Amino acid sequence: MIMSKSETLLKRKYTEILAVFIADTKPYYVNELIDHTSLSPKIVCDALKELEGMGLLSSEKRANALYYTLIQNHPLVPALKKLVVPLSYKAAGVDIDAANLAVQKMKKYVQETFNNNVLSNVGSFGGLYSIDRDNALVASTDGVGTKLKVAFATKKHDTIGQDLVNHCVNDILVMGAKPLFFLDYIGTGKLEPNTIVEIVKGIAKACKENGAALIGGETAEMPGVYKEGEYDLASCIVGKVKKANIITGESIKPGDIVLGLPSNGLHTNGYSLALKVLLDHAGLKLSSKPSQLNCTLGEELLKVHRSYLKSITQLQKAITVKGMAHITGGGVIENIPRILPNNASVEINKNSWKTPGIFQLIQEQGKIEEQEMFRVFNMGIGFVVIIEKKDVNKAKSLLKNSIEIGKVVEGNKKVNLI
Repeated sequence: MIMSKSETLLKRKYTEILAVFIADTKPYYVNELIDHTSLSPKIVCDALKELEGMGLLSSEKRANALYYTLIQNHPLVPALKKLVVPLSYKAAGVDIDAANLAVQKMKKYVQETFNNNVLSNVGSFGGLYSIDRDNALVASTDGVGTKLKVAFATKKHDTIGQDLVNHCVNDILVMGAKPLFFLDYIGTGKLEPNTIVEIVKGIAKACKENGAALIGGETAEMPGVYKEGEYDLASCIVGKVKKANIITGESIKPGDIVLGLPSNGLHTNGYSLALKVLLDHAGLKLSSKPSQLNCTLGEELLKVHRSYLKSITQLQKAITVKGMAHITGGGVIENIPRILPNNASVEINKNSWKTPGIFQLIQEQGKIEEQEMFRVFNMGIGFVVIIEKKDVNKAKSLLKNSIEIGKVVEGNKKVNLI
């Protein structure tokens, strides 16, 4: 069989380099490309010269650096966009490692503000603050990320606020807290009253469902900061928990069981990579209905982030919950370790549940490695509960859709996929 020129390119060392250029078409200098790929400096330099020789890249000297740019009108580029895709979240513009490093570097400054009432560390799902001898407040802040792009494109704004509330509710639920009140922030270039009303309608709906009062917020109009028709959305939630009922994960030990609660699609994480793969590279439309889905792509991507408050509240009345994790950015690989003691790790049986079609679609179209998928997306598990083995049957009878997905083993705060 004779391979096409585009297929020949993919069989060689250019895949990672082309993926970077296709993910973001800005000019790159050599060191940037080395940082964005797993290739050695020599291989990167040689490949850049060869790709330039093929006419796919152009180079320009700026100061003391040579910058390379993808030739967008090259006849091979459309085919390459379908075949060469971001191999990681980082290539799509989101660097989890950089985010983790930023948290580590900022800890010193954050902790300098702590007083005797602060009960939690930087990096927890929520911040704990003592208000009296028996009770503590739990606060968290978040946004919905690039899921907003789907709302902009579909002009459907009444569910994105629900995503925001439910995400925050789950974050403080991990620590045993129930929501008290909620505040929102909406930033936009030009205030569109009907759009704002739809957003707030969604926020209010979810607040009512979760028993939280929407007590205030801010709507900021900033011309020139946002594109027409676009906005940003963020929030702060405050909940309450009895100090005796704070869930820290410190009692977790080898032999405990990990239960997973199903997600409702992507929830609010991984959209930068998902949109790059599905829209930019696979060429799908939000109106498309791929065989892996039972609805349009736009409908799938706008499915509301699930709240686990009612299910977990019911569970806590019946058994002792030793630890919980909200599976957001970082997937099971990075979120479960946040609640583990230093002497414990978790084994997750990745075949214990059926991966929803949307994740299969993203992985197939993006040719994304399995480990990266589990680090970026929830993969169908939106919330994790760790309990004693003796309580498994009772927990499953209460949580009808729960799945036993793994167990705690001796280790050092890691998640191993088996």
